[in-house]
Amino acid sequence: MAYSTISKPGLHFNTKLYTGTGSSNAITGVGFQPDWVWIKNRSASEEHRIHDAVRGANKLLRSNGNYAEATTTQDVMSFDSDGFTVGTETAVNASGQNIVAWNWKANGAGSANTDGTINTTATSVNTTAGFSISKYTGTGSAATIGHGLGAVPKMIIVKSLTTTADWRVQHGSLGATKALDLNGTGLANTQAGNWNNTEPTNSVFSVGTFGATNTNGGTHIAYCFAEKKGYSKFGSYTGNGNADGTFVYTGFKPAFVISKRTDSADWWGIFDNKREGYNETNDPLFANDSGAESTLAMDILSNGFKSRNTNGGVNASGGSYIYMAFAEEPLVANVGQGIPATAR
Repeated sequence: MAYSTISKPGLHFNTKLYTGTGSSNAITGVGFQPDWVWIKNRSASEEHRIHDAVRGANKLLRSNGNYAEATTTQDVMSFDSDGFTVGTETAVNASGQNIVAWNWKANGAGSANTDGTINTTATSVNTTAGFSISKYTGTGSAATIGHGLGAVPKMIIVKSLTTTADWRVQHGSLGATKALDLNGTGLANTQAGNWNNTEPTNSVFSVGTFGATNTNGGTHIAYCFAEKKGYSKFGSYTGNGNADGTFVYTGFKPAFVISKRTDSADWWGIFDNKREGYNETNDPLFANDSGAESTLAMDILSNGFKSRNTNGGVNASGGSYIYMAFAEEPLVANVGQGIPATAR
């Protein structure tokens, strides 16, 4: 039985839907002060907007491109006690348009971490939920960087802030010899220069000589995730090419799933439990693309998820996929507590 020590996942991750106003707009109801906010306009072709508390609310990254960090005044303006405030930027607040924000809790602006051969400028960490944000300056030589999780990360996302380098993703199902580009569709590629062919430990992750993860003198941001039973899962599955797709067991009712095919070029699909609100959920967004919501069916179940289509992006026969998932509620909470989750 998938017991979890996190009985209320919504205190660590939550999806928030809102309607844009075109003027300063305080978004509440997240349930906590978020430290990583990923926003997408659902109604229009607008870039993904990513902000975090380590870099500061007015610092922007975009997952659908290799852009360097930008300073903005009308995207996310502040992180608030129960949400965040956005300005007049249409990507986050176009009047009358539907917007989604995915929110994670870390620990504010963070503090320096000295566990690695490169000291981080700041590491903000939520050890309970297995999530940290680290900012560091690269050396161009193989190095290690402290992540603060106290557990081995199962997924690491790194972006150079000062150069137009691709986003690099390490996933536990692929190992440290391979990387994916969050902003691209390419298959998993083998390159020692990303992670120095070295698996992360419970204190550090490794980087090699590639500028995407370790530009000499350049700054980088790393989002690291450790798996927490009943709350988060980072795994892989094989597609069956059938409308009754492969069932993927997570041990909880997912609130958020992002998946990527790794043996062939295809997109990063993002599904959540709020935008549709019932099964089948059929309105993915794509991390590597600025387009509005698309149509692909997935069932979000009490203990996992299942594709309901044959699209190669999520369910090609024999296709290999990795995923990241966070819980709406655990299958069973703390021992002696909780009621088994039910599908919608």
